[in-house]
Amino acid sequence: MTTRRKFLTAAGAGAIAAPLATPAIAQDQIKWRMQTYAGTALAEHVIKPAIDMFNKIAGDRMQIELFYADQLVPTGELFRAMQRGTIDAVQSDDDSMASPTEVTVFGGYFPFASRYSLDVPVLFNQYGLNEIWDEEYSKVGVKHISAGAWDPCHFATKEPIRSLEDLKGKRIFTFPTAGRFMSQFGVIPVTLPWEDIEVAMQTGELDGVAWSGITEDYTVGWADVTDYFLTNNISGAWAGSFFANMDRWNELPEDLQTLFRVCCDQSHYYRQWWYWGGEADLRVNGTKMQLTSIPDAEWAQVETAALDFWEEIAAESETKRRVVDIFKKYNETMAKAGRPYRYG
Repeated sequence: MTTRRKFLTAAGAGAIAAPLATPAIAQDQIKWRMQTYAGTALAEHVIKPAIDMFNKIAGDRMQIELFYADQLVPTGELFRAMQRGTIDAVQSDDDSMASPTEVTVFGGYFPFASRYSLDVPVLFNQYGLNEIWDEEYSKVGVKHISAGAWDPCHFATKEPIRSLEDLKGKRIFTFPTAGRFMSQFGVIPVTLPWEDIEVAMQTGELDGVAWSGITEDYTVGWADVTDYFLTNNISGAWAGSFFANMDRWNELPEDLQTLFRVCCDQSHYYRQWWYWGGEADLRVNGTKMQLTSIPDAEWAQVETAALDFWEEIAAESETKRRVVDIFKKYNETMAKAGRPYRYG
């Protein structure tokens, strides 16, 4: 093997040296394109660390090129693009990427299915949701790799919300299912590209967002264009997943599949503490948004309506009934367990 020292010695002696060759392994390198639902600022936390870790460990064997919200395709077209193989992998909730499965409605913020971020991994890993998601996505040529929790769903608005009456007529950017549920309380759900939200708030096209907790409001700039943060939430945690085109996934050697799963788990863990700490810190120390609340007795109307909404969804199919029954069993267990699992 010609080292740099030997090459220089040989050249100095008048010998003809061959140019250094590019390692053959680079020609066999697996390359994926992956798009996240998140914009650049948010992706720095919710996915980039995990993909950077994967690329560093995989090295010449595999590299994943990460794209942010709407860079390759609009978020609502992510599923179809992945199914076709235009994109190899996706990070999103089922709802936002318009997944044509029976579990789509439960992705993102299914109202009051969870109270805390730890509820989501427990539901998937201990209560059977992983198996249902695997079944549903296998039917449509997509691999469901791993589900995890994000932040709770709160309203960030230009005007204060202190009663259910204050929600009426408000044009809110939110997830499809959350919008469908909250429309009964007068909320007008609005769908826009993620990157357009800040401008839409400034121009008055939107009155607020119900897409995140306060950590994201500050991270992505929405705290700069809204004035109030409602402490009541629609759901305690967003449920999202990592997905891949089934053929691309099956082509991976087992050790790279394992590495990808480990990096997904690292991403889930990062978000657990980043959001948990951020939500509390910014409520107490944040200076951009004033906190408001709807009285518990009044907000109970929303929680009661959520249970009716669950039954409405469960009636749509056998699979949806299975999921709703799991939610009911889980939440009954948490309520019986008492503090710290459930309060009140």
